[in-house]
Amino acid sequence: MGANTSQVSDLSENPSLRTLSENDPFWNQLISFTFISPANSGDSKLLEEAVIPLAKTLIENNPRTGNFGALVKVFLSRTKELKISTECQDQLFIWQAHNALFMIRCLLKVFIREMSEEELHQQFSYQERAINSTGDGGGEDLLEELMSNLVHLIVEVPLLDITYSILFEAVTTLLVLFSYQLFQKDILRNGIIYQHIMTGRCLSLTSRLVKTLLYNFIRQEKCPPPATHIFQPHGEGGGMLYGLVSGVASGLWSVFTLGGSGSKAGVDQEPNPLPLSNQSLLLLLVLANLTDGPEWPNPYRQAVTCFRNTQDTSSQPEDQPHSFQINFNSLYTALCEQQRSDQATLLLYTLLHQNANMRTYVLSRTDMDNLVMPILEILYHVEERNSHHVYMALIILLILTEDDAFNRSVHEVVLKNISWYTERTLTEISLGSLLILVVIRTIQFNMTRTRDKYLHTNCLAALANMSAQFRCLHQYAAQRIISLFALLSKKHNKVLEQATQSLRGRQGDSSTLPDYRALAIRVKISLCGVYINL
Repeated sequence: MGANTSQVSDLSENPSLRTLSENDPFWNQLISFTFISPANSGDSKLLEEAVIPLAKTLIENNPRTGNFGALVKVFLSRTKELKISTECQDQLFIWQAHNALFMIRCLLKVFIREMSEEELHQQFSYQERAINSTGDGGGEDLLEELMSNLVHLIVEVPLLDITYSILFEAVTTLLVLFSYQLFQKDILRNGIIYQHIMTGRCLSLTSRLVKTLLYNFIRQEKCPPPATHIFQPHGEGGGMLYGLVSGVASGLWSVFTLGGSGSKAGVDQEPNPLPLSNQSLLLLLVLANLTDGPEWPNPYRQAVTCFRNTQDTSSQPEDQPHSFQINFNSLYTALCEQQRSDQATLLLYTLLHQNANMRTYVLSRTDMDNLVMPILEILYHVEERNSHHVYMALIILLILTEDDAFNRSVHEVVLKNISWYTERTLTEISLGSLLILVVIRTIQFNMTRTRDKYLHTNCLAALANMSAQFRCLHQYAAQRIISLFALLSKKHNKVLEQATQSLRGRQGDSSTLPDYRALAIRVKISLCGVYINL
C-alpha cells in the first residue's frame, strides 16, 4: 500500500504490511492509500485470502511489537477530529481515518475466527505493554475505547458524500465484533464485547445510536461515486467501498441475513446500491435481538420498542429511559419500499409485534395497500423466497388481521391490473379478495410441496381472523374459498377413515374410538370456520 494505488494481488507481498513497527511517519504512509475495487468475484475472494496470512503473521508478532494496538491508537487519534474535518471538508483526514478503520476491520474479522474473546482482548492490551515499557501510556481498555469511538462516530458525524465510506466502515466493524456469536455461542451474555455495549460507555448513547441507524435505513442513501467519497491524490484507482461490499463485507452480509441464506440465487449477486442503509439495518437488528443481561434488560430492545412519533406531544413515561421520537411517516414509507429484503421484513415484524406506538400508527393508515401489497408479493413468490422471509410475511399478515378495522378496510380498497398475479387476469379486485387469494395459494403450495404444519396453521388463522368481515368478495376469491374447503374436507375424511381402520385392526378394541371421533368433530368445526362466515 502506501501513497500509491494498490491491487488486490499485491496485498500479501506488501512490505509495509509485514513491518508494522515504525513510528508516526510510517503510520501516515501506511494509511495513505487508495484501493482498486475487485472487479469480479475472483478478486473479492483473493482479497479475503490475502488478508488471512497477513493477519496470522500479525497474531504471532503482536505480543512482541504491539502493532495492532498501535494501529487502533492511530485510528482513535483521528476520530477526535472527524466532526471538525467534516465541517471543514477535509477529505484527506477522513480518507486516512477510513483506511485505518478498514485495516482494523479486516484484521478483526480474522482474529474473531482464530481466537477467543479473551485472546482478542490481549491483542489490544499488548500495545499498552509496548508503550509502558518506555514510560509512556495509560491503562485504558483499547477494545472498549474502540467500540465507544465507533458509536460516537456513527451518531455524531453527519452523513455526507465524503463521510459515507467511513460511516459504513464504522457500522460494519461493529457487526464484525458481534459476529463472535457465530463462532462461540457461550459468550453471548458473559463476553467482553457484550458487556461493553450493554453496560459500558456505549450505554449512554443507546437511543441516539438506534435513532441514527433507523434514519440511515429511512434515508436509503446510495453509495456516492468513488471520486467523491474516497480521496484520490493522483486521480487513480477505484473506491474502496465497492470492494468492501463485494469482498470482505459480503461474508457478513450473508450470515447476518435470516438463517444465513438470504434470497435465492441471482438476487444477492447484484451490486448493492445501498450498503450503508442495509448494514445499519443489520446492526440495529443485531442490537435489538441481543439477550437480556442477568440484572438488566437489553437497552437497545427497549429503545426499539418504545420510540414515538415526532407528532406525539404526550409526555414521556418515566419507565422508558431510552425513548426517543422519529418521523413515523418517513419510516412507514421506507418499510413499504424495502420489503424485498428479509431484514426489512424482520424490522417491520419487530415494530408491529413490540412497538405499540408504531403498530397503532400503521393500522391507522388509509394507504395500507402500500404495505400489504409487498407482503402479498412475497407470499405469492413463495418458491423464490427462503422460509424465514415467508414466515415473517405471514406473521405480519396475522398481526394485521387481528384488527377488525383492518379486516373491514381491506375490502374497501380497489386494485386494478395486478401485474405480478399471473394465474388469472384481475382487472379489478379488492385488497381483501387479493389477500384471500394469495393466502389460499400459499396453503395449496404448502400442502403439495413443503408440508409445514405451522405455516398451514398460520394461513388458516389469518383467513379465520378475516372471515367475520368478508364483504363483496371477488367471484374468483369466493370460488377459491369453497374449493379450499372441499379439499380440506376430503383430506379430513380420508385421515378420519385411516384412523378408524387402524383402530379397528387392533384386536377389535374400540374403547378409544369415541376419542377419535370427538377429535375429528373438533377438527372439522375449525376447518368450517371460514366457510360458515361466507
